[in-house]
Amino acid sequence: MAANHESSTWADQWDHTPEPVSTPGRASNRLGGSTRTDRYKQKVGEGLVKTKTAASHSVQKVKEGTAVGFRWIKDKYHQTTRKH
Repeated sequence: MAANHESSTWADQWDHTPEPVSTPGRASNRLGGSTRTDRYKQKVGEGLVKTKTAASHSVQKVKEGTAVGFRWIKDKYHQTTRKH
């Protein structure tokens, strides 16, 4: 599967639907000085930061668990091969 180097995101590579047409200047979308889309993007961005943090912590735990597991195997191997 070759990557499409012209597109930079997953959606650009795999979503073949046309982009929605935005209509500038719609007053009905304006609430409190920001559009609904802006607030939605902000919430999604905050969620992505939380997801990235959780994934980072999970990867660190997997690394630590793997290191402990290999250390345990190494110790068990050395115990059985050690000559008294």
